Amino acid sequence: MSDRLSVFKTYKLYVGGKFPRSESGRVYEVTDKKGNWLANVPLSSRKDARDAVVAARKAVGGWSGATAYNRGQILYRIAEMLEGRKEQFVREVAESEGLSRPKAAAVVDATIDRWVWYAGWTDKIAQVVGGGNPVAGPFFNLSSPEPTGVVVVLAPQESSFLGLVSVLAPVIATGNTAIVVASEKSPLPALSLGEVLATSDLPGGVVNVLSGRTAEIAAPLAAHQDVNAIDLAGADDVLAKDLEIAAADNLKRVLRPQPVDDWAATPGTERMTAFLETKTVWHPTGALGASGSSY
Repeated sequence: MSDRLSVFKTYKLYVGGKFPRSESGRVYEVTDKKGNWLANVPLSSRKDARDAVVAARKAVGGWSGATAYNRGQILYRIAEMLEGRKEQFVREVAESEGLSRPKAAAVVDATIDRWVWYAGWTDKIAQVVGGGNPVAGPFFNLSSPEPTGVVVVLAPQESSFLGLVSVLAPVIATGNTAIVVASEKSPLPALSLGEVLATSDLPGGVVNVLSGRTAEIAAPLAAHQDVNAIDLAGADDVLAKDLEIAAADNLKRVLRPQPVDDWAATPGTERMTAFLETKTVWHPTGALGASGSSY
């Protein structure tokens, strides 16, 4: 028998590319479906939420200014790294969601595939939602999608990994930065995802991960004047209504909770277009002669 002591994993927040403990110093216990202790995780405070907004705002310029092709490469790199740490995520998903290992493995496989799916969309979504517009006059009229900015994402409560990635990946694939509020009951996969993001090519601040009481963290984020949009996927009806009212103060975009029967089903483009603005540009074509356009 080994007399070696086990080394317990210390879960931390992921903010601005770093791993701080909660500013408050608080933690809360996470247990499995049978009530067995799994870990102590940080209980984020309002200060942690504000720090995450600052980090996300600093990262907007560089991330939105990167080429769509480069963003796709980075998302694919994240999928590669998830593949390499598959066993860890299978264990965490199984313990957090009360699944058998085969079912948890299927969830993790679907999650990695979801990253790859969105990685392929980064340089294609503009072709779907943008294009040239017919106008009467000697002008080019072109519409193209632009990221909204800083987006708060309340991760689904029951689908701690596949649901999380399904709401996070479309936000950053389109050039936004994100503040993720992990599932309150099952935050471990989200916090471990932060470790993967930190060692990928993703710039610090593009994704920030907070754990704790969803309502406690989401309230200041919904009211924050430097947040541009919020996805309420992980909020119940009562909380969603309160957050929507708070978000109206600076006209945030709000995506209300939508029932999802199967997170593994192929997603459409709705979650990408939900946090895109449309920029339309007019440009003169030049003098028109008898032969047509001068171009």
